[in-house]
Amino acid sequence: MKSKRVYLRELAHARSGDKGDLVNISLIAHDEQAFKILKKGITTEVLKSWFEGWTEGPFEIYSIESIHSLNCIIHNVLQGGGTTSRRLDAQGKALGQALLQAWIEV
Repeated sequence: MKSKRVYLRELAHARSGDKGDLVNISLIAHDEQAFKILKKGITTEVLKSWFEGWTEGPFEIYSIESIHSLNCIIHNVLQGGGTTSRRLDAQGKALGQALLQAWIEV
């Protein structure tokens, strides 16, 4: 079967926010099939490439099977956290939405 590229937003929606100097992005799959694609396609290496220039990480991914979700933790991305960051989005609220604009192989 030939693979194709789709926007991540076609497979999931996202919620994100800050936890100090890291951001927590939950990718919640639209259905079970989409969750299988996410688990295969979203890796720490993929996150590192998508956030190149923002942070060197580290990156962590936790699978939450019961709600078809991946919890992606990205360290050192908020320039010290919400109270000290000079980033436009100091709490990382928009990072989940930005991530949904990435392409993923299906």
